[in-house]
Order: sequence, then C-alpha cells, then structure tokens
Amino acid sequence: MIKALVMEQGEDGLAAAQIKEISEDSLPAGDVTVRVEYSTLNYKDGLCLSPKGGGLVRSYPHVPGIDFAGTVESSDSPEFKPGDKVVLTGWRVGEVHWGGYAEKARVKSDWLVPLPEGLSTRQAMAVGTAGFTAMLAVMALEDHGLSPDQGPVLVTGASGGVGSVATAILAHLGYEVAAVTGRPEGAGYLKSLGATQIVPRDEINEVVKRPLESESWAGCVDAVGGEMLARLLGQMKYGASVAAVGLAGGAALPATVIPFLLRGVNLLGIDSVMQPKANRIRCWHRIATDLPMEKLEEMVQPARLEDLPELGAAILKGGVKGRVLVDLGA
Repeated sequence: MIKALVMEQGEDGLAAAQIKEISEDSLPAGDVTVRVEYSTLNYKDGLCLSPKGGGLVRSYPHVPGIDFAGTVESSDSPEFKPGDKVVLTGWRVGEVHWGGYAEKARVKSDWLVPLPEGLSTRQAMAVGTAGFTAMLAVMALEDHGLSPDQGPVLVTGASGGVGSVATAILAHLGYEVAAVTGRPEGAGYLKSLGATQIVPRDEINEVVKRPLESESWAGCVDAVGGEMLARLLGQMKYGASVAAVGLAGGAALPATVIPFLLRGVNLLGIDSVMQPKANRIRCWHRIATDLPMEKLEEMVQPARLEDLPELGAAILKGGVKGRVLVDLGA
C-alpha cells in the first residue's frame, strides 16, 4: 500500500481531497514505476484540487501533482533501470494521468528525463514545472538572439513560480532584469533574486492610446498574458522577443499587428507540456548548469500532502509566493 492524496467525487458532482492508503495495483498503466520523492504545487494543481477540477480533471478518483522527481523502482523500458534518478514534467500528468501526489507513480518511459548529474531530486522539484518553463522561455529568447548587452529584460508575474525562477536565471546569466509585480511588499524578495528594477503592475497596465510606445525592453518573459501582454508588445525594442508562458490574465490578446510589422517583435509561445524529449533534456541540463541553486532556498516553501488542499485554494487567489515543494517523505 502507498500513501496518496486522492480526489474523489461526491454525489453532488463536487470533488474533495483525502489522504488515503491505496494499492499499488491501482496505479495507471505505464512501463516505469517511480518512487516519488518530491513534487510541487503549481497553478494547475490548484485547479485540479478545486471541487470542479478546474476543467482539467477528466475522471475520478484522481491523484493530482503535475510534476515529480524520484527513483526508478521497476522498469520494462531499456532506457531506465531500478535506481535511476528521474524527473517528469508535462504530458498532462496530474490532470488526465495520475500524478505526483502519491508515494509512487507509474508512467510511460518517454515522459521521463534522466536527472542531470549534480542535480538532486529535491533541487529538481525546487525548480519544478515553473522553473522548467522559465528556462524554456530564457532558452527561446536566447535562441532568437537575446544577449545581456542589449538592455533590460522584463519579467511579468515576477512574484509567482515561473516569474521568480526566470528572474533568478536571467540575473545569474548577467541580464539586467526589470520585475513586474502587483505586490510592492515583495520588492525585497525580487531584488534578492537579482532584479535591478521593480515595475509596478499598474504601470504596465496603464491605458494608452498609442499602439507603439518608447522602446524600453530588449526581451520579456511574460507569465500573465491578456491585457498586460498586449500593452507590453508596444514597449519592446526593435526585433525583440516576448516569451509568453501563462494565461492568468486571459487567453484573449487585444493587440494590433503594428508591433509585429513596424518593430519586428517576435511572440514566442512556450508550452511546457508537450516539449520534444531532446529539448527537455537540453533544458534540464541548462537548469543544472545555469540556475543559481543557492537562490532556490529563498523561493522554496516546504509542504506535506496534508497541506495541499489549503495551499491549492491559496495559489488560485495569488496568495502563494515562490515555489511550494512537496516532500513525499514528510
């Protein structure tokens, strides 16, 4: 038997979380079984933990947790053997397929990435899906020509998981980082991660009539979307790129084509769910070499399975700062 946080649906159609002992035989199909050591709490997890599953959960009972790191316990795949350290993000684990909020997980071997040398399972989940997504965004910006000598890089939603790690990565790589936040009290936290400029969210969201404004930013990691993304497009330097990773501000983009036509702005969509394996491996190796691990502890909030229902509700309200690290051994 293994311990898990299980979402079960009542007669009223609403789901509730329970900590239960479940049979290992109840785990879904897959060719690799992993002893989960750490998982995280992300915005999607908060949705999955909500009474209606946030529109992400297809069936119940369900085990949330959209990422995890641990040790292979058994494998029918030639790619992995017992004792291998692995990490998993994406593939709708924790949404359609049971995820990391259990002591064991059974998944397809294609979804797993070998943990790079020098990176522990705890560090991997201190980074987690949010950090993986942040690094994908930084890689995409650099693949499109961004370098530290071009000027300041904007990070929106900087107090959240993706924004926090993106700020730390960019600062570690020598970029001047302007962090956008709606929480003035969080300025010290962002500066500790390396931000050199704090931009109030209201300043970005200020309504203007011009489709193009002063060229202010050499690049941007946008974790918000919606109106904010539309506004900042007109503030980008000529040929700059925006790596868009989130839809917290909505999926609509009330923008014109002018920034794209007259300034050559590139809008790069970052999807962490279905990344090709080669890019996943490349990304985790970049994390192992280019993420300042000493900054991780400043972002990490430890949690147990029992804490997750309350924290899940809090993250949906913007009440969680940095990274929530779930210790399956706690």
